[in-house]
Amino acid sequence: MDVFRQLKRFYWVERRYLLSSIICLMFATALGLVYPNLLRYLIDDVIKPKDFDKVPMLALSVVGVVTLKGFMQFLHGFFGGRLGNRVVFRMRNACYDKLQTLSFQYYDKAKTGDLMSRLTADLEAIRQFIGFGFAQILNVALMILFGGAMMMSIDWKLTLITLVTIPFLAFTAIRFEKRIHPAFREMRKAMSNLTTAVQENITGVRTVKSFAREPHEVDKFSKRNEQYKANQIGASSIWAKFFPSMELLANLSVVILLVAGGTMVIRGSLTLGELVAFFSLIWYIIGPMWGIGFHINNYTQSKASGERIMELLNTHIHVQSIENAVEVDKEVVRGHVRFENVTFNYPDKTPAVTNINIDAPAGKVVGLLGATGSGKSTIIQLMMRAYNVKTGRITLDGIDIQNLDVQSLRSQIAPVFQETFLFSASIRTNIAYGEKNVTDEQIIRAAKLAKAHDFIMELPLGYETIVGERGMGLSGGQKQRIAIARALIRNPRILILDDATSAVDMETEHEIQAGFKELMAGRTTFIIAHRISSLRHADEIIVLDNGHIVQRGTHNELIAEHGPYRDTYNIQYADRPLANLDSSVPERKRSVVQ
Repeated sequence: MDVFRQLKRFYWVERRYLLSSIICLMFATALGLVYPNLLRYLIDDVIKPKDFDKVPMLALSVVGVVTLKGFMQFLHGFFGGRLGNRVVFRMRNACYDKLQTLSFQYYDKAKTGDLMSRLTADLEAIRQFIGFGFAQILNVALMILFGGAMMMSIDWKLTLITLVTIPFLAFTAIRFEKRIHPAFREMRKAMSNLTTAVQENITGVRTVKSFAREPHEVDKFSKRNEQYKANQIGASSIWAKFFPSMELLANLSVVILLVAGGTMVIRGSLTLGELVAFFSLIWYIIGPMWGIGFHINNYTQSKASGERIMELLNTHIHVQSIENAVEVDKEVVRGHVRFENVTFNYPDKTPAVTNINIDAPAGKVVGLLGATGSGKSTIIQLMMRAYNVKTGRITLDGIDIQNLDVQSLRSQIAPVFQETFLFSASIRTNIAYGEKNVTDEQIIRAAKLAKAHDFIMELPLGYETIVGERGMGLSGGQKQRIAIARALIRNPRILILDDATSAVDMETEHEIQAGFKELMAGRTTFIIAHRISSLRHADEIIVLDNGHIVQRGTHNELIAEHGPYRDTYNIQYADRPLANLDSSVPERKRSVVQ
């Protein structure tokens, strides 16, 4: 029950529903004990003495007991349903809140399908157990306790003889729980893998069809489906092994009762009515014991689900605000960013960046150039505190960003990533996503700066057009321009452009950059690009190679010296090569650069 002790904070606040559900179930259980007594009374006090005048009253008593018991069971279901739904509502919100606070490092390895399984199937299993399963297990204990006490009041010797198989039945049920729980844990994992396969296939359906890999995906899904089937069969095999044993032990008690009790009736030490009452009471006890496997099944499923939920809720948050973190005041922040001897490596990997030093005063434009994997995006993510630096520090206006509130720090940064993500909502909503209160005029102005207004107005519903999932229905360049507008509308102190114009043509790129110049004024800007044309206007260009800074300077300075930057220029401007440029002749250098 350790898992449920950890989950106590979710269901204990709703303990009024829990207690109400249990009390109503106890009343319904206690009323069930009336039936055996009514049977004994009917046989011994009505049928035998032929006192049939008592039958109408007896019948009315049965109707009253049945009605009251049914009402108590209704209240049990009502309160249990309320309890389960309210608890899972809180847990679902807690899980979603946790997902929002988890750092990038967690999502580097997390699988979408697995997370979806935890938020759906696992929470549903917990809802069923907390709402009804726990009360049912308690009810089993009550039925055994109440039924055993009533049997003892009739004949204690017959009770002990009849219940001799109950300890063996309980032992078998406990062994069943120990075997079935690991099976259900593996089954949950297999379901997560199955869900992940479906999610990835649907997300990448265009890639699958483009490469005609449908048979491969079907085969991959079939293997995971086969694993899930194998887990199901394994669990069923455990059931098939234990349930016949429990059924045998349960029915053995009935056989013992009929033999011993029948003998006692023949001898006159037990009345026929008492034997019938005993027969009803033994099923009153054996029924719950016989079905305890189902309750254990419910418990083990919810236990396995609870472990997965707690694993999520207890996941360490690698990046979070420290106690008494400094709030960034938007009105006074200047945007002066400095990297001081920063070194960082991803878990279990070699350093992604080493000894990085960058000084970007407010309003400065810094360009980052380098091959894939050179550390450009890592520098940007460290500045946004997606990860914590290993050594060195990053400051904003002289304050170490690790001392700043994470949310307020990121509120001063507007990124435009190479991989554009749009929500399944209207274009207006996507552009205004970064700010709470945005006017139509601000949205249109941002769209015009991003050169997105014209194509938006050509759409049937204009800014109210709903884009498909992940922006389906728009071209790569159109999605990128909407993302640029989304960044521009924030009016940030720090602007990050991570290959922000990679999906647009050269002419549109030139137009967008013209809009950027207006926005960049007075703002610190970091530009990651593979095109020299995208960052040649930067105040400083930093060239990276394997996480090290190998060159830095302005476009004019870098193009005049031999190195990676000049090599890149020669490749991109093959019609205007500078390979033979003699840097010692300033006249030629100036004429070429100009």
